[in-house]
Amino acid sequence: MGSRRKLLAAGLIVWFPALSASPAGSAVLDAETESLCAAVEARVVEWRRHFHQFPELGNREFKTAETVAKHLEGLGLEVKTGVAHTGVVGVLVGGEPGPVVALRADMDGLPVTERNDLPFASKETTVYGGQEVGVMHACGHDAHVAILMGAAEVLAALRDELPGTVKFLFQPAEEGPPPGEEGGADLMEREGVLKDPDVDAAFALHIDALLEAGHIGYRPGGMWASADDYKITVTGKQSHGAAPWMGVDPIVTSAQIINALQTIVSRNLKLTESAAVVTVGSIHGGVRSNIVPEKVEIIGTIRALDPDVRLEIHERVRTIATRVAESMGATVEVEIPMTMSYPVTYNDPELTARMVPVLEEAAGSGNLHLISADTGAEDFSFFSRKVPGLYFTLGGRPADTAPETAADHHTPDFHVDDSRLGVGVRAMVGLTLAYLGSDGR
Repeated sequence: MGSRRKLLAAGLIVWFPALSASPAGSAVLDAETESLCAAVEARVVEWRRHFHQFPELGNREFKTAETVAKHLEGLGLEVKTGVAHTGVVGVLVGGEPGPVVALRADMDGLPVTERNDLPFASKETTVYGGQEVGVMHACGHDAHVAILMGAAEVLAALRDELPGTVKFLFQPAEEGPPPGEEGGADLMEREGVLKDPDVDAAFALHIDALLEAGHIGYRPGGMWASADDYKITVTGKQSHGAAPWMGVDPIVTSAQIINALQTIVSRNLKLTESAAVVTVGSIHGGVRSNIVPEKVEIIGTIRALDPDVRLEIHERVRTIATRVAESMGATVEVEIPMTMSYPVTYNDPELTARMVPVLEEAAGSGNLHLISADTGAEDFSFFSRKVPGLYFTLGGRPADTAPETAADHHTPDFHVDDSRLGVGVRAMVGLTLAYLGSDGR
């Protein structure tokens, strides 16, 4: 979710050196498991294309959830529906006691009209924000759902050999719930999906349209940024535009606040240690050219890759807005967050280090990359702040397409090469088997 970057196109990917982390005889995926993963690949592609053709917006994933629940029930899992509105949770209890692993996939599409010339292109429309719009899986969530359905099928076939339990979390509204509603991972977590039985570790993946199909990207620590929107309401004293000295001008005051906010990142943060963003997205006040209004509203977004830096920025925004307004005779009200607040998507460093060999095994030698952090946001963070988590990316860019020409996420031309989705299945299965097989150590 949130803003995306062109890091790959800009050459900001870090190539991870060869890891002889899976020496002979230590592979997580044995011949039986490899065969099961290979057998499900064609159905994963079929499922993905079905979901792509019939996308649904957040908290409205009714048909998607129905398809997922039917599949999990057919595998003999304990299934709960209606979680956080339309979420589905499947529980697979292994043949032996052991840790509990959660695997998550997000299900929602976006209010985007698709432009791709595909036989399974979305033709769906809906009403969003009071206007009719197209609906499209413009961020790869269709692939996430299909991959996790495939992983569930493989792991269910290995049920008797599993030393532990797997929870499959099919999550609605990752892109945010409709206005006035709750949803997403935040609501799922508050409803207790990480409890009964208690989850020991959580894993998730996300398609990356700029990374070559079948390749995997990862990063320990802060991988995707926190995201908090904010609103600053500046109140002055209304006056005639010809006599501004008769009032207190909230527009001029807002201009000074906006300029001062830019010094938070440039002058208060150690940018060599942690990047951050403070963006003003809208400023609104007044109705006529010759009236100084009484109020102005400033709204924007704050992104940070470190939880402590995130709190520091919040405090600096409040302090700057308040002090600047006071100096000009105005008052302010600062709301952080205004409507949304996502934590940093944080990959537990120890868990990540242990699972790097598994990711390399799934992707193949030379196809695993240590990548730069992203200032986009992802609500898997609500799970990984409660339990150790690992969130990684799976490439979806066709090999014959250059990164700089690939359509970005959240655009009408977004496209996923689904020929290598089996790598995602192998990764999710491998991570599960590796964690359960080590008793969570």
